Amino acid sequence: MHRIFTTSFADVYPLYVAKAERKGRTRAEVDEIIEWLTGFDDAALRRHLDEGTTFEEFFAQARLNPNVSLITGVVCHVRVEDVEDPLMQQIRYLDKLVDELAKGKAMEKILRA
Repeated sequence: MHRIFTTSFADVYPLYVAKAERKGRTRAEVDEIIEWLTGFDDAALRRHLDEGTTFEEFFAQARLNPNVSLITGVVCHVRVEDVEDPLMQQIRYLDKLVDELAKGKAMEKILRA
């Protein structure tokens, strides 16, 4: 099992926000991406952060967006669409969306609208 699976989502979330903010984006945009991907509303997202939910628990409770298959590309030298472990693929989807945000992509493109 990968170490990231048992890592608290709350430990990584500030890194996502910091990456976005370094590039002039906002915490609200990061939250919007997470909510689009997982189906969590703001209250559910805050609860996961407060409770220190692991990535495994976080994605087990998520209702993935039906357009998740439209997320393609490379994160950490790996094509997200080729990741075989379903949980690792979900984590990579989130990484990819945050990368796109930090690279200045428009929200409607990130959210596959």
